[in-house]
Amino acid sequence: MSDSLKIYDKVLTSRLLLGTSRYPSPATLIDCIEASGSEIITVSLRRESSDAQSGQKFWQTIKSQDLLILPNTAGCYSVKEAVLTAHMARDLFDTPWIKLEVIGDDYTLQPDPYGLLEAAKILIADGFQVFPYMNDDLIVAEKLLAAGCKVLMPWASPIGSGRGVVNPYALDLMRKRYPEVPMIVDAGLGRPSDAVIAMELGFDAVLLNTAVACAGHPAMMAKAFKQGVEAGRLSYKALPMERRHSAVASTPVTGKATYDL
Repeated sequence: MSDSLKIYDKVLTSRLLLGTSRYPSPATLIDCIEASGSEIITVSLRRESSDAQSGQKFWQTIKSQDLLILPNTAGCYSVKEAVLTAHMARDLFDTPWIKLEVIGDDYTLQPDPYGLLEAAKILIADGFQVFPYMNDDLIVAEKLLAAGCKVLMPWASPIGSGRGVVNPYALDLMRKRYPEVPMIVDAGLGRPSDAVIAMELGFDAVLLNTAVACAGHPAMMAKAFKQGVEAGRLSYKALPMERRHSAVASTPVTGKATYDL
């Protein structure tokens, strides 16, 4: 399989993961999933359980697609709440996968690194395959890997901000420090060009939601992100030229015409 991506025990061809909230309608969501080519979608347990009727309609829509489900613990602010939500999600969606979120700040929705690590240890010991939503801190990455996480999901910028990759240095450092670990840039990507930047840094995939769901033409934007991810990945594999401070002529100067005046 050409340029496939292995995450835990699954082999994927798409490097774009898509969230499922805030879409205008279930039909729009399906159109976006198809346009994106995504094989993994994230689903919030809170959405599924908040209203029985709408939750059932949403779940029926999702089950009609041949997709891998990545439940998340969105909206959890404590270890206890995140662990409980993860167990409920495993029962409901019949998967050991969990995108683990333990939020520490209301304004930025920045993850709580201490709570995240504690919850990850508990869930891994209980057989979960954890996808930790984290900031771009190298030490947090090291401790999550030591705890047994096989995938890391650092943010580009705060959830829903659309600010793109605000600290390319930190992400580049993390990527280079752990080159063999699957890494998915999660949160803050607003435009396909942001996905290109993340993929050119060598990340394995990106996860986004708001940038597609809240676009004027969601399915069109989903397709644009698909192409952005593919372009960024191809650029990374092509080994881009080194950046320079000075100009280097692309046209040879030897043999150029001279004029006698």
